[in-house]
Amino acid sequence: MKTKIHPEYHVVTALCACGNTFETRSTLSSIHVEICGRCHPFFTGKQRLVDTAGRVERFRQRYSTKTAKKEG
Repeated sequence: MKTKIHPEYHVVTALCACGNTFETRSTLSSIHVEICGRCHPFFTGKQRLVDTAGRVERFRQRYSTKTAKKEG
């Protein structure tokens, strides 16, 4: 490795929007994240679906499978 071309790599504390902190290593002096393993829906099992103005329901109605009519 060449000398004097690599950035400083040190231990930093990452701060999540939920208030959780954890230590990691980085070239940055501090890290702020919006979501972490403590508050991520995949890990907590609490998935939320934000329905803005009924968009989800309109999508379901538009793309729902319709029953086939019997021709006879």
